[in-house]
Amino acid sequence: MPRFFFNVRHRPGPEGLAVDPEGEELTDVNAARVRALSQARVMIARERLTFIRDWMACSFEIMDEAGQHVLMVPFSDTVRESDSD
Repeated sequence: MPRFFFNVRHRPGPEGLAVDPEGEELTDVNAARVRALSQARVMIARERLTFIRDWMACSFEIMDEAGQHVLMVPFSDTVRESDSD
């Protein structure tokens, strides 16, 4: 099973990237996207415990085992369009 690394981009520049050193084994890129959205919801719910000011400006930059960027998942994707009406 492929391993995906869920790096969190919380501001521009190299200092704005929290690197996931362990990663997680998942079946495919779609499973990685589902996992990223689930984890983003958990992180947003704990917002008072962190230094992040705007979770909706954050994103997961998902990498594969070879270090290739495979997917970017904005935390704002946790909110469906119908939720914002």
